[in-house]
Amino acid sequence: MTPTREGAWELLVKYTKNPRLLQHGLAVEASVRGYARIFSEDEELWGIVALLHDFDYDQWPSVEDHPYRGCEILSEQGYPELVTRAILSHADYTGVSRQSRLEHTLFACDEMAGFVTAAALVRPSRSVLDLEARSVRKRMKDKAFARAVSRDDLRLGADELDLSLDEHITNVIGFMRLSAETLGLKGSL
Repeated sequence: MTPTREGAWELLVKYTKNPRLLQHGLAVEASVRGYARIFSEDEELWGIVALLHDFDYDQWPSVEDHPYRGCEILSEQGYPELVTRAILSHADYTGVSRQSRLEHTLFACDEMAGFVTAAALVRPSRSVLDLEARSVRKRMKDKAFARAVSRDDLRLGADELDLSLDEHITNVIGFMRLSAETLGLKGSL
């Protein structure tokens, strides 16, 4: 089976009804695709992995089920092991270590895309278009802001990409700006 973006999108919307989770999938997709371009990797495949990384979370959010249930569904549908392994590796508790550049990138973009989204939505403009890395770093220091996001994971993700935290934040913001309207982050600008 050759995965397609359209097939991945259909699967995502079949299992995910929460608009925020759909937005998150799109934000991670935009970010991972951006890195695929930088690294001269398969942008389509990387985007599909990113889009599907949490597709089972809305229905099965427990650590006993996510991302295992999703990977079972993907395997049944003929998705290659490269896809399921990357998805399993994005959650540390699965015990699947990150080895490939795709796996490190998915992990690095997952939490960062969510954090950048939250930082954009609290701006007066409600936009990623005027968001800068220094604003995101400032929000990271506020433990009450997006408290479920591990600051250690944000830093570790940048480290796994061999980037400074500022470079990684700037990259993710830039990638998300390209899809600001689709992500609902164009705001009032």
